[in-house]
Amino acid sequence: MTTTPLRVGVTAVAAGALVLSLGASAPAVTTVAPLHSGHVADADLPPDSAFDKVTIDRTPGEPLDLAVLPDLRVLHVTRAGEVRLHDPVSGLTTTAAELDVYLHDEEGLQSVAIDPDFATNNWVYLYYSPVLDTPLDDPLTPNVNEGDAPAFGEPEDFEPYEGYLQLSRFKLVGDELDLSTEEKIMQVPVDRGICCHVGGDIVFDADGNLYLSTGDDTNPFSSGGYTPIDEREDRNPAYDAQRTSANTNDLGGKILRITPTDGGGYTIPEGNMFAPGTEGTRPEIFAMGFRNPFRIELDQETGLLFVGDYSPDARFANPERGPGGTGRWMVVEGGENFGWPYCVDPTTPYVDYDFATGESGEPFDCAAPVNESPNNTGLVQLPPVADSELEYQFGASAEFPELGTGGIGPMAGDVYRGVEPGVRGLMKGRPSVAWPEEYIGHPLFGEWTRDYVKMFTLDEDADEIVEIDSVLPSLVFDNPMDMEFGPDGALYVLEYGDGYFRQNPDAQLSRFDFIGQGGNRSPQPVIEADPVTGSEAPLTVDFAGTGSSDPEGDRLKYAWDFDSDGTVDSTSATASFTYEEPGYYRASLQVTDVGGKDRKRSASTYVEISVGGQAPVVDFVTPGNGDTFSWGDTISYEVTVSDDQPVDCDAVTVTYIVGHDQHGHPITTASGCTGTIQTSLPQGHDPEVDEISAVFVASYTDPGAGAIPPQTGTDQVRLVPVG
Repeated sequence: MTTTPLRVGVTAVAAGALVLSLGASAPAVTTVAPLHSGHVADADLPPDSAFDKVTIDRTPGEPLDLAVLPDLRVLHVTRAGEVRLHDPVSGLTTTAAELDVYLHDEEGLQSVAIDPDFATNNWVYLYYSPVLDTPLDDPLTPNVNEGDAPAFGEPEDFEPYEGYLQLSRFKLVGDELDLSTEEKIMQVPVDRGICCHVGGDIVFDADGNLYLSTGDDTNPFSSGGYTPIDEREDRNPAYDAQRTSANTNDLGGKILRITPTDGGGYTIPEGNMFAPGTEGTRPEIFAMGFRNPFRIELDQETGLLFVGDYSPDARFANPERGPGGTGRWMVVEGGENFGWPYCVDPTTPYVDYDFATGESGEPFDCAAPVNESPNNTGLVQLPPVADSELEYQFGASAEFPELGTGGIGPMAGDVYRGVEPGVRGLMKGRPSVAWPEEYIGHPLFGEWTRDYVKMFTLDEDADEIVEIDSVLPSLVFDNPMDMEFGPDGALYVLEYGDGYFRQNPDAQLSRFDFIGQGGNRSPQPVIEADPVTGSEAPLTVDFAGTGSSDPEGDRLKYAWDFDSDGTVDSTSATASFTYEEPGYYRASLQVTDVGGKDRKRSASTYVEISVGGQAPVVDFVTPGNGDTFSWGDTISYEVTVSDDQPVDCDAVTVTYIVGHDQHGHPITTASGCTGTIQTSLPQGHDPEVDEISAVFVASYTDPGAGAIPPQTGTDQVRLVPVG
């Protein structure tokens, strides 16, 4: 139960009485329709064998977010700025747009969403880091990284790194996102050149209001794994989360709620946390006190907003500092303060800590938190801390043992509401993939570090989890980054895979279909192509689909589209095709099993063919994968690049990442084929307990040539600490 009286079942008068005392407008109390159709136990759910996982894009880049369109096409974005579009008819994934984005630490293209009226207006929303004039590393000074913001200094030293993330919308015209149609809606200020938590997620409610989650934009690595509240006068403000999450006059560490307007900009809907014009506040704030609310979802039928919030990294509680790492999942109805960086919940405070003296003070007052940081520009007296519906730690949870043990990476998932009207026509000639009614009304929950998806059953007031069920535990959810039920009733999942800040070998965009017990599974398409690159046109490529298979052994039909023009070029299992002009092509193969009308299912894959150019090959000379090092060592690196064009070493980037369990924190990015990067062990990480390592990712994108677009090559090495 929350200590803030803003939950369902509390009168609007009571809610307004509390928040208006802080200068806020009274949040509208949501009338909640039944969230679920009743208690569901694992034993009552269909078996995993009644579902089929279909990979629909095996090369999604570094995948961050997805959106399923009304016609079942799927938009998905990469942190490096690519907007990709998957067509379920052809099976092809094409590049709808490429944004030029700032990529230091976790910055980049963060989120994609479509307008509630997309079918008529074609608006697509993106949240991204524009380049601006932020300093970058100069490859001519290999021992200095100008792209890193200083940890200490004067205000004028930090000013060049002040930036923002941009929320904009663009028109999708055919299969391309027209970047010239950009309408800028909102900017969220951030401090650049330093890690972490600048991500965001976008959802809409039934009234067309846009919700945007924002992280605390605060460096967590010098706080012992506890609360980062460093108030030293000469300290970079990016080490103090009180300036953002606990600041009523800042947009960071919040859930924002706005209404986009024609031509750009936005208005403020009624019912946000603070009334427009309230001194020391921002009216965009819907809820506050979040650390890293990386994924949010909203149930259109009930209006309930679900938020997953990441935790600090301390493994254990410390009476001098506060609780250990705690992941949270909450139902947010507006007006709540969820406590960061002062409290985990109403009864679990962090301890005030003086970073100048290294001395601990008193635990924070969760019933009446006070923000007296010199970096605070908002109200001093804050609302009491609200409770979350779910809290869990690295170890086993006594309250929620179903969550198991491992890292902490909570991802809010979608709520299934069945097949949307008008979709059945799109599914003509295709078997149904819609999930069964047992899942209707239950919010999903993804654990990014533990590779699973769970289903929650809430009580009638939607303020307590009464049941947790495993979702398809025998199927693979490999670091689920985002998940969304499509209009067809299938679950679409973007899987990040194991690795760090690049396209991982097991990353994919997948679809989980319900096929019923004994239902027909999709065939497994496989393409062999030789060669896949050629320096000159014409280029003849031999294709074979004979490695494709069907789980039931049904006979397969083949349909090849070698040049991505939407026309079937061959129906043979093997074929040759000559590319007459230089260019970059995606040759697709769609295989369909022949098992009768009721059993017909198709699946597609593609291979990339480069004619007149090749992707660069990037390799680390030093360090080598598996090399040992000690924390604090300065690592010298050397990278080689092979390409069919002259290589510009100034365009080579090497990112240093602290690998932690199955995820990583990017610390810095250097430029040049050679250079040095100093390692550091983040406070709060125990090398004896945590799986900590130093990861280096080298990347190079060539300039392209003529019809050949720029192509990227990467390499990765992981160093093992010995002390």
